[in-house]
Amino acid sequence: MKKLGLLATVKVKKGKESEVKDFLANAVEAAREEKETVTWYSFQIDESTFGIFDTFENEDGREDHLNGKIAKALMKNASELFTEGPIIKKIDIISSK
Repeated sequence: MKKLGLLATVKVKKGKESEVKDFLANAVEAAREEKETVTWYSFQIDESTFGIFDTFENEDGREDHLNGKIAKALMKNASELFTEGPIIKKIDIISSK
Protein backbone atom coordinates (compact mmCIF):
# COMPACT_ATOMS: atom_id res chain seq x y z
CA MET A 1 0.00 0.00 0.00
CA LYS A 2 1.17 3.52 -0.80
CA LYS A 3 1.75 5.19 2.56
CA LEU A 4 4.45 7.76 1.85
CA GLY A 5 5.29 10.14 -0.95
CA LEU A 6 7.57 12.83 -2.23
CA LEU A 7 6.53 16.00 -3.99
CA ALA A 8 9.38 17.83 -5.69
CA THR A 9 9.17 20.98 -7.79
CA VAL A 10 11.78 23.01 -9.65
CA LYS A 11 11.83 26.39 -11.35
CA VAL A 12 13.72 26.10 -14.63
CA LYS A 13 15.95 28.77 -16.12
CA LYS A 14 14.75 30.38 -19.34
CA GLY A 15 15.89 28.32 -22.33
CA LYS A 16 16.38 25.13 -20.29
CA GLU A 17 12.73 23.98 -20.29
CA SER A 18 13.14 21.51 -23.15
CA GLU A 19 16.22 19.97 -21.55
CA VAL A 20 14.41 19.44 -18.23
CA LYS A 21 11.30 18.09 -19.95
CA ASP A 22 13.41 15.56 -21.88
CA PHE A 23 15.26 14.55 -18.71
CA LEU A 24 12.00 13.94 -16.85
CA ALA A 25 10.49 12.02 -19.76
CA ASN A 26 13.48 9.66 -19.75
CA ALA A 27 13.92 9.46 -15.95
CA VAL A 28 10.90 7.15 -15.69
CA GLU A 29 13.18 4.30 -16.79
CA ALA A 30 15.39 4.81 -13.72
CA ALA A 31 12.29 4.97 -11.52
CA ARG A 32 11.09 1.64 -12.95
CA GLU A 33 14.34 0.05 -11.73
CA GLU A 34 13.64 1.10 -8.13
CA LYS A 35 11.84 -1.81 -6.49
CA GLU A 36 10.58 0.30 -3.59
CA THR A 37 9.10 3.09 -5.74
CA VAL A 38 5.42 2.22 -6.14
CA THR A 39 4.38 5.06 -8.46
CA TRP A 40 6.37 7.82 -10.16
CA TYR A 41 5.04 10.80 -12.09
CA SER A 42 6.74 13.77 -13.69
CA PHE A 43 4.69 16.83 -14.58
CA GLN A 44 4.73 20.42 -15.78
CA ILE A 45 2.75 23.10 -13.95
CA ASP A 46 3.52 26.10 -16.13
CA GLU A 47 6.17 27.23 -18.61
CA SER A 48 9.02 27.10 -16.06
CA THR A 49 7.76 24.89 -13.20
CA PHE A 50 8.23 21.14 -13.33
CA GLY A 51 7.91 18.42 -10.74
CA ILE A 52 7.97 14.82 -9.65
CA PHE A 53 5.46 13.00 -7.45
CA ASP A 54 6.19 9.48 -6.28
CA THR A 55 4.92 7.03 -3.67
CA PHE A 56 6.43 4.38 -1.43
CA GLU A 57 5.33 1.69 0.99
CA ASN A 58 7.97 2.51 3.61
CA GLU A 59 10.58 5.04 4.67
CA ASP A 60 13.49 2.91 3.45
CA GLY A 61 12.11 3.01 -0.08
CA ARG A 62 11.62 6.76 0.08
CA GLU A 63 15.16 7.33 1.37
CA ASP A 64 16.62 5.01 -1.28
CA HIS A 65 14.86 7.07 -3.94
CA LEU A 66 16.13 10.36 -2.47
CA ASN A 67 19.65 8.97 -2.78
CA GLY A 68 19.11 7.31 -6.16
CA LYS A 69 20.01 7.95 -9.79
CA ILE A 70 17.32 10.52 -10.54
CA ALA A 71 18.08 12.73 -7.54
CA LYS A 72 21.82 12.57 -8.20
CA ALA A 73 21.39 13.48 -11.86
CA LEU A 74 19.11 16.42 -11.02
CA MET A 75 21.43 17.77 -8.35
CA LYS A 76 24.52 17.35 -10.55
CA ASN A 77 23.15 19.92 -13.02
CA ALA A 78 20.95 21.96 -10.67
CA SER A 79 22.93 25.20 -10.92
CA GLU A 80 22.81 25.11 -14.72
CA LEU A 81 19.13 24.19 -15.02
CA PHE A 82 17.25 25.75 -12.10
CA THR A 83 16.75 29.27 -10.81
CA GLU A 84 16.85 27.88 -7.25
CA GLY A 85 17.28 24.52 -5.56
CA PRO A 86 14.52 21.92 -5.86
CA ILE A 87 11.74 22.10 -3.29
CA ILE A 88 11.29 18.56 -1.97
CA LYS A 89 8.53 17.71 0.50
CA LYS A 90 7.98 14.39 2.24
CA ILE A 91 4.29 13.66 2.41
CA ASP A 92 2.02 11.06 4.03
CA ILE A 93 -0.65 9.49 1.84
CA ILE A 94 -4.09 9.75 3.45
CA SER A 95 -6.03 7.93 0.75
CA SER A 96 -5.56 6.70 -2.81
CA LYS A 97 -7.32 4.79 -5.54
